[in-house]
Amino acid sequence: MNELLWIFVASLLVNNFTLYYFLGLCPFFGVSGRLTVAFRLGMATIFVMIITSLCASALNAWVLPHAPYLRLISFIVVIASTVQFVEMTIKKLSPVLFRALGIYLPLITTNCAILFLALTQTSRDYGVLEGLAFALGGGGGFALALVLMASIREEAELSSVPAILKGTAINMFIAGVLSLAFMGFAGLFSSAGN
Repeated sequence: MNELLWIFVASLLVNNFTLYYFLGLCPFFGVSGRLTVAFRLGMATIFVMIITSLCASALNAWVLPHAPYLRLISFIVVIASTVQFVEMTIKKLSPVLFRALGIYLPLITTNCAILFLALTQTSRDYGVLEGLAFALGGGGGFALALVLMASIREEAELSSVPAILKGTAINMFIAGVLSLAFMGFAGLFSSAGN
């Protein structure tokens, strides 16, 4: 149980997919303009990561030992299928959210953080429970990064920001500061382990 907690916390905070590995930056910068949209995209990404993790575990157990050359393409098929299901569900249940997410919802398919999850999980030989902890932590970390970025960007819109920093410059600055803040967790956990 302690190992599952460590995998979860490590992927959520210490090795955050977005703020440590810099994966999934397209939705991170594109959707983080509004807090509600960022939160919902984060939840959709968590769902896709959980399904991808379960499918990656099954594929790693039954298919990939016999056909390792199918590894990458099978993960891409799983991710694309799951995203299509999420896209159809959101379009049916919440057309407003579907329009708000725009192009970034289908772009979950090409979100490298999800493919990173599947490849890393199988290369580390995680079982189903370890894979789920990794997916929940990675997805939660991605959602946390989106929500933090969106909340800071909304606050920055209400603040008096110098003209030279408005737009992309302030967003890059915010992302850099968030990344530095999250890298502090690595030091916290390494000193706690000693």
